[in-house]
Amino acid sequence: MDKIKLQEMAFYGHHGIDSEENTLGQRFFIDVEMDLDLSGAGESDNIEDSVNYAEVFSLVQSIAEGTPCKLLERVAGKINEEILARYSKVEEVATTVHKPSVPIHGILKDVSVTLHKKR
Repeated sequence: MDKIKLQEMAFYGHHGIDSEENTLGQRFFIDVEMDLDLSGAGESDNIEDSVNYAEVFSLVQSIAEGTPCKLLERVAGKINEEILARYSKVEEVATTVHKPSVPIHGILKDVSVTLHKKR
């Protein structure tokens, strides 16, 4: 299966279970990987045979910067649901949401959650 990937998209959102996270917000990094057949686009050079990744970026941005969710799992789930609803060519999608600033007393790069969804 062919893939389209959007990696390390950065957004400012207010997701989290702590009220301070909801008030102050923070930066989130999101990766989306879509599995689909791109052979037609490879031959035709026509966007109609693919998925417009600028549109996917805007979709992810609207969710990441929109209504706050308590869990990263919900953010990733909403993104997956919307991509499959809007783009019939996508057979499977995986979304990873990275949260670099977590309320954990310790040293770590980030916490991330990856959800996969098939048609």
